[in-house]
Amino acid sequence: MVLVARMLFGAALAGAFLSLYVARLEQCDPPHRLEVTMVAGFFWIAGELLLPGLAVLCRDWRVLQGAVTMILALLAACWWCPALLLESPRWLLATQQLERARKTLQALAESSGRGADDQGSLVAELEMLAEGSPQPRYHAVCEIFSTRVIWKNSVILGFTAFIGSGIRHCFTRNLAPHLPRFSSYLALVGAEAVACLFLCLTAERFGRRAVLLLCTVLTGISSLLLLALTQYLLDLIVLTLSVVGITASHAVTMLSIFFASEVLPTVVR
Repeated sequence: MVLVARMLFGAALAGAFLSLYVARLEQCDPPHRLEVTMVAGFFWIAGELLLPGLAVLCRDWRVLQGAVTMILALLAACWWCPALLLESPRWLLATQQLERARKTLQALAESSGRGADDQGSLVAELEMLAEGSPQPRYHAVCEIFSTRVIWKNSVILGFTAFIGSGIRHCFTRNLAPHLPRFSSYLALVGAEAVACLFLCLTAERFGRRAVLLLCTVLTGISSLLLLALTQYLLDLIVLTLSVVGITASHAVTMLSIFFASEVLPTVVR
């Protein structure tokens, strides 16, 4: 029973993470999506740094689980108070839910301090779109297979995200013999922070594809060297390759997910 409950808890966490990720992307304009995503990544890393301290305070894993659950329960307030987390106006417009889109955009305009003239032009544009009373149109994920390019990009980026996330655990195992337990955890979190900072500085300047290929190559080289030469290398070199591999693989995972969110259309994102 406990195992099933923990599996459901993990599935709910994954769903909440993905929902917040997509909502965050669709709430901001495309030029600022990368910066917003990286800032959210730094908040995630800050949470990982605070987690050991919270574990020390709670001492028992049941108390820690309850504390984390209580914090996550605050998200439930968004259900009863929609003003805390508005529905994505991009999704509402893409699915032709124009009345809800109008209310959401007006709320966003009021909260951002836009004038009545801007709101009037916005309402006029939505009224033009609403001529003929179009019915909401929903889409399924399977529709991407009817395209020629989008589904191929989705498969490639999904595979790279899977590989980057999976191989990172292999690099993490190499940290344990060379660092104390808590130091290895800090090294892991520090590598994730470096990966976020690296993407902030390079992905916007050199493009998503080039940076993704570079990080993939670094991940592959580090993995091959550790696989073939671990027993012949100095401990410092093994540790360095492991940290480089963790950093590159985390960058691959983050950039693959972000790249996929930009490639996929709003209705199936």
